[in-house]
Amino acid sequence: MSKSYYSLGLMSGTSMDGVDASIIQSDGKSKYKAILDKYFEYPKSIYNNLTKLRDKIKSSKDLKKYQKQIKSVEKEITTFHSESVNKILKKTKINIDFIGFHGQTIFHNAKEKITKQIGDGKLLSKLNKKKVIYDFRKNDLKNGGQGAPLAPIFHKVLAKKFKIAPACFLNIGGIANYTLVDQYNELSANDIGPGMCLVDHWVRTNSKNKYDKGGKLAISGKINFDTLYRVQKKYKNKKKRHSFDIKEFDGSYAKGLSLEDGAATLTEVTCKYLKSGLSFIKKIKCNLVLCGGGRKNKFLTSNIKKNGIDYHLIDNYGIDGDFIESQAFAYLAIRSYLKLPISFPKTTGCSKACTGGVIIKNF
Repeated sequence: MSKSYYSLGLMSGTSMDGVDASIIQSDGKSKYKAILDKYFEYPKSIYNNLTKLRDKIKSSKDLKKYQKQIKSVEKEITTFHSESVNKILKKTKINIDFIGFHGQTIFHNAKEKITKQIGDGKLLSKLNKKKVIYDFRKNDLKNGGQGAPLAPIFHKVLAKKFKIAPACFLNIGGIANYTLVDQYNELSANDIGPGMCLVDHWVRTNSKNKYDKGGKLAISGKINFDTLYRVQKKYKNKKKRHSFDIKEFDGSYAKGLSLEDGAATLTEVTCKYLKSGLSFIKKIKCNLVLCGGGRKNKFLTSNIKKNGIDYHLIDNYGIDGDFIESQAFAYLAIRSYLKLPISFPKTTGCSKACTGGVIIKNF
């Protein structure tokens, strides 16, 4: 019988609004049990510092140009993650074995083999007196992969545990990507294109809100088809790439539209990408399972149904859909510790199945 570990996964996504924390129990293979999930919202100061920094980093050269600012913000968010760890551990008597620390992505370019997630693993280990596993994407890039998506191996565990294979997990985060667990339990995955990044940026820069909650703005707006055409034309070749960074997609083409019409138009761009990227769904019999923040956007989900694609929310299986990625990185931390692969040729395009994650013990 394989040994099980308790792992705490920390994830801060492209919305940069806070930290998802999840404790799971797993052997890093097929066994998995969710123990505790908790969300910790960033204070306004950290949110502002993070979003301003990310908007400045437009190329790999900017990583050097803004090195001092990056270090400052990194220390700030690492301290916040540490405080979040302390708070969630106070709610359980479990002694965790590892912390899976994703950090905050501020730049990703697979072509240059550069990915930057700020978050100081050594400092986190020192502050919390725990082994920390972080920097999950770099080894995949070294092995010719795109550095993303990394959640597919965890999706495979969910498919088996909840008996939903064959299944296609559609993650609509900042970027939209899918994981296909086929009838033979084989994995494949790919990025599709923009998820919520276009409309999130639009709403953030044109209102006091951080995102279009529930898709209410898009529902009350009208699609501007001239703008839609121009945005689609600009990004028509993006589908040829495997991995995306949200900075590759710019919603400024909606400039001049009302807040609601801009939200409707830019969300429709995502809908068009999803329709194209999920064209294979109608050809195979599998469950389409929606994950990520975009699953709550009713404008988006109703559009998926209009295209004749039926789906299930991940939450329908008794899984809290808000914590899939934090649970995934808790799971990936265990696999990294055991030197098991976390990325595969058919998920990231790497030359061979490879492990990832740097293990730090700094106490």
